[in-house]
Amino acid sequence: MINEIYDVIVVGAGHAGCEAAAAAANLGSKTLLVTMNMQTIGQMSCNPAMGGIAKGQIVREIDAMGGYSGIVADKSAIQFKMLNLSKGPAMWSPRTQNDRMLFAEEWRLALENTPNLDFFQDMVKQLIIENNKVTGVVTSLGIEIKAKSVVLTNGTFLNGLIHVGDKQLGGGRMGEPRAFGITEQLVSLGFEAGRMKTGTPPRVDGRSLDYSKMEEQKGDENPQKFSYLDTPKLTKQLSCHIVYTNETVHDILREGFDRSPMFNGTIQSLGPRYCPSIEDKINRFAERNRHQLFVEPEGWKTVEIYVNGFSSSLPEDVQIKAMKHIPGFENVKVFRPGYAIEYDYFPPTQLNHTLETKLVENLYFAGQINGTTGYEEAAGQGLIAGINAHNKVHDKGEFILNRDEAYIGVLIDDLITKGTEEPYRMFTSRAEYRLLLRQDNADIRLTEKAYNLGLAKEDRLRKVEEKITKSDELETFLRETSLKPGIINPILETIESSPVDQAYRAAQILTRPNMTLERLEAVEAIKEITSTYADEVREQAEINIKYKGYIEKEKENVAKLNRLETIRIPEDFDYSKITSLSAEAKQKMGKVKPKTIAQAGRISGVSPADINVLLIYLGR
Repeated sequence: MINEIYDVIVVGAGHAGCEAAAAAANLGSKTLLVTMNMQTIGQMSCNPAMGGIAKGQIVREIDAMGGYSGIVADKSAIQFKMLNLSKGPAMWSPRTQNDRMLFAEEWRLALENTPNLDFFQDMVKQLIIENNKVTGVVTSLGIEIKAKSVVLTNGTFLNGLIHVGDKQLGGGRMGEPRAFGITEQLVSLGFEAGRMKTGTPPRVDGRSLDYSKMEEQKGDENPQKFSYLDTPKLTKQLSCHIVYTNETVHDILREGFDRSPMFNGTIQSLGPRYCPSIEDKINRFAERNRHQLFVEPEGWKTVEIYVNGFSSSLPEDVQIKAMKHIPGFENVKVFRPGYAIEYDYFPPTQLNHTLETKLVENLYFAGQINGTTGYEEAAGQGLIAGINAHNKVHDKGEFILNRDEAYIGVLIDDLITKGTEEPYRMFTSRAEYRLLLRQDNADIRLTEKAYNLGLAKEDRLRKVEEKITKSDELETFLRETSLKPGIINPILETIESSPVDQAYRAAQILTRPNMTLERLEAVEAIKEITSTYADEVREQAEINIKYKGYIEKEKENVAKLNRLETIRIPEDFDYSKITSLSAEAKQKMGKVKPKTIAQAGRISGVSPADINVLLIYLGR
C-alpha cells in the first residue's frame, strides 16, 4: 500500500477526517486515512455529546448527504433531547448524550466497513509539493506515500501545547503527542498561520458524587434520533444533572489566578467565546454569584463523569479544592484535571469554498485547522473537503452548498469570506435563512444533491420522496377539510382562542397561536386520517401550514440575493485600480478575492456603497 498512488490521503482521524475519508471512499476514490493512533479514531476529545443549538442541524445535514455522524451518534446515544421546543421550528435543535467509547468504536467499525478505504498509523510530518501542487505525504518514519490530493484535518495537534497551571506539556490531547513540521512547511510556502486555544473540564468519579443535591435532567419522553435512516431509537436513557457553582467556589478559583496561564500571559491566543473556561466566566461576569454546570455521564457502563461548564487551565490543586465546594461534589475524586491547549491554525480566508487552499493545488483543510470549534462544524467541513478532493482528482465539478441550502454552507461561507480570529462556533443566528434550514427538512434539502453526487444511495432518496409525497397529501387533506363551529369551538376554548361562528378549514384553525395538530386531533374525523401518517410527515405538514407565509417570504429574499450570486468577479480583478472604493474595501476584497458580488457584500468592512461602485465598474 505504501507504493500505491492514492486518490485522496486524509491526515487525522477526528470528526473532520472521518467524514472526509468516508465521503471520498464512498464516492469511489482510493483513499488512505493516516492517524497517529488507530485506537482514537472518532474520539470525542471534549464533551460526550453530539448536536445542540444549530449543531444538531449540521448533523442532520451530514446524514442527509450520506455522511456517518448521525448514524454513529444514534448507535451510541444514551440520551436524546430536542432543544428549544418552546420556540419556533427554525430553532429546534436535536442533541444526543453519547457513550464516548461506543461512539469511537462505531466510527471505527463504520470506516473499516467502507470500501476503498485503507488505514495507516503514523504521524505526517511533511507534504510532498511539486510545482505548487500536493503529490503526497512524508511520515515520521520517513515513508513517502503518493497521492493526487491531501486533506489536512489535524485538529489541535499542530504544535499543540497543553497547559495545567504553570505546567506545560507538548501534546495534541492529554496523553498523546503533538504533530510538528507541517505548520513550518506551509508558512515557508507563504501561508499565514496563527494560534488558538481551547480547553476541557475535569473528568471525575461518578461514585464519589451525591446526586441528591443536584437537579435531574431526563431525556425526552419520546426520543427522536439524528439519522433519517432506520437507526435504533432509544428505549432507555441515562439522566444528566444540573448543579451550580457558588461564591466560595469562585473565591477559591480566584486564588489561583496568578498561576493561571490565561491571566499570567503564558497563553496569549484566543479561546472560544461561547464556551469559556470557568476562570474566564468568573472574571468576565464578576457580578454573577453562580454558574451552571452539567454533570454528564460518559457512557452506559463507565463511572466517569464529564463536568460540563468547568473547563479550566488552573493548577490541579486549585481545581480540586474549588470543586469540593460544589453541592454534591464534597467528596469528589478526580480522574483527570481540566486543561487548556494551544495549537496552530490557518486563517480560512486562504481557502476556496471547496476548502481547497488557494496557494497549493489539491490540498484541502477541514476542521480546527480552519479555526472552528466543535465536532459538528469539523464533520461538516470534512464531508465537503472529502467530496471536493474526490471530484477534483476525477475531473468533476466543484461541490458547494450555498447559504440558503445548508448550515454547512453558512459555516464555510463565513470562514472563507469573513475569516475568524477566535474559534468559530455555529449558531442559528448566523443563518439569515434559518426558517428554510430547519433540522426536520435537511433530507428534503440535500438528499437529492447527495444522490446526484453518488454519495446517497437510492433507498435514501426513495425515503425522502415518500416523505414529501405523504406530507403533501396530509397538507392537502387539512386544507380541504371543513370543521363546523360546534366541533372546533370546544378545542379553541382550551387554548383561550376566539370562537368561530362559521365553518373553517382545518389548516386555517391550525395557524392560530398555541394550536397544534395534536390538539386538532381531538376531532375524531381529523385523527382518523392524521394518525395513519408517520411523526416526521405530520411534523412537516404542520410546519408547512403554520409558517407558509414566512417560508414564501424567505424564499423571495433568497431569489433576490441569488441574482447577485450570478454576477461573477474575475479572479485576477485588481481592486486597487478603482479609486472610488474605500481603502478598507480594497484591502479586504484584495485579500479574500470574492468570486461573486454577493460574496463581496458579506465581507466585513465592505459597505453597500462599495458594492454599488463594483456593480457600476462591472457594467451592471
